[in-house]
Amino acid sequence: MRIDIPEDKKLVHEVVMPIRWGDMDAYGHVNNTIYFRYMEQARIEWITEMGYDVVPDRETMVMLNGFCNFYKQLTYPSQLIVKTFTGAMGRTSLDLYTTMVLTESPNEAVAEGGATMVWVDLVTGKSAPWPEEILQKVRA
Repeated sequence: MRIDIPEDKKLVHEVVMPIRWGDMDAYGHVNNTIYFRYMEQARIEWITEMGYDVVPDRETMVMLNGFCNFYKQLTYPSQLIVKTFTGAMGRTSLDLYTTMVLTESPNEAVAEGGATMVWVDLVTGKSAPWPEEILQKVRA
C-alpha cells in the first residue's frame, strides 16, 4: 500500500546524511528498516534544533505510527538529502513527512515517508495537549 504525501506541508528541517557501509544488508543494498532510521535521525535533529531535549522527562513527543514508500534501492557510498515537513496539527498530534533524495540526483525521490507524532505525559502514559511554546515554534 502506498501512502501519498500531501501537497499542503511546510519544510521545517533539511540535513545531508551519509549512507554508511553498515546500513547495507546481505543483499547489497540499504535495508528497508534503515530508511526509518534516516527519518528518525532527521526528526531528532529537528526537535533538538527547536531547543528540546530528546531524553524524556515528564512529557515528550512519541511516534504513534509511521510509513515509508520505497522508490529506489540505496547503496554505499552515497549521501542523502533528508527533508522533514510538518502537516496537520491537532490538539495532541502532529503529522510529519519526510522526503529522501541522493545528493547526486536531487530531483529523484528515493523514498518518502511520514509519522504521526503525539505529545505524551509520561507519568500518566496518555496523550496531552501540545505545550504553547511548541505550538508557536511549529507554526512559525
